[in-house]
Amino acid sequence: MHTLTGPSLAPAPLSSILRDGLCAVENRMALHLSSDLGEVAALCRYVERYRGKMLRPTLVIACGLACGACDGRAEMAVSDRHITIGAVLEIIHLATLVHDDILDDAETRRGAPTVSAMRGNETAVILGDYLIARAFHLCSTLDSQAAALRVGEITSIVCEGEMLQLARRGQLSLDEKTYFEIIERKTAALIAVACELGASFAGADRELSRRFYSFGRNLGIAFQIIDDLLDLVGSETVVGKSLGRDLEKGKITLPLIHHFAGVTPPERDRMADVIRSLAAAESHEAVAAARADIAAALERSGAISKARGVASGLVAEAKALLAPVPPGPARDFLAALADAVIQREF
Repeated sequence: MHTLTGPSLAPAPLSSILRDGLCAVENRMALHLSSDLGEVAALCRYVERYRGKMLRPTLVIACGLACGACDGRAEMAVSDRHITIGAVLEIIHLATLVHDDILDDAETRRGAPTVSAMRGNETAVILGDYLIARAFHLCSTLDSQAAALRVGEITSIVCEGEMLQLARRGQLSLDEKTYFEIIERKTAALIAVACELGASFAGADRELSRRFYSFGRNLGIAFQIIDDLLDLVGSETVVGKSLGRDLEKGKITLPLIHHFAGVTPPERDRMADVIRSLAAAESHEAVAAARADIAAALERSGAISKARGVASGLVAEAKALLAPVPPGPARDFLAALADAVIQREF
């Protein structure tokens, strides 16, 4: 089974180029997430452990390399603009994780205490704001106003998705259309713009850049569907973060939408009662028992496999969007990364 391990999915020498590029992104982030205030600097160092898959900067670099092939170049050195925008998008992503942990009352991330659990919500809120401010400051160093405007637009869209999800929290009758609107905004948009700007900075024209955006959009939606599945049926030890929080907070996801659509009214009522019981659960054991009950019911109704099928279809569409890109290691890597999204366990 594949996992999202970035460069390890790529053949040499592409894997070396990706590793060097991601190392440069990490160094750019470390340089920019600094402060002369020891308390702030310590929090920035701590939140760097939130970095995991580095999916967004990986896509920035890989899409840029793929577009280098479009211009007939066998290889393309990773440009400084790719490094900068990769760091910008990853810092914004880290900020959303810090804020998400507050909204979800999450206790762990990457196997360690969340900032909110360790230092309280007030500190976590301000840290998330600080990260966004640093990301936009770094973005302002780019020689591209268009890119900076695009990052601002997409960051606003991410916030809109989160607000829409909060507004629909607890609605057991949530429909697929609204669910997809939420995840397209809150998750897929940032992944999509990583692909778009990676291509654009490599010289892709508007049409090809938008095709890469669509690739990332499909990839991002599939990624979130799998993330929602893992919240229901994943292992906390493997995933490395608190699970079951979506249901505790009344967030209805695709497997539940499918389940509610395909079962009898008594089963819908029973499931609704179990979901409501999660909010009142006072122990980890009670949460685990309710989560196991829900997961078993979703397996029986076929809702889990149906949601996986939707994610697989989106990945197939994403890979088809790569058709105009000349064959080569970078295109093959993007296709492999897309497959890994739906096969991941964390």
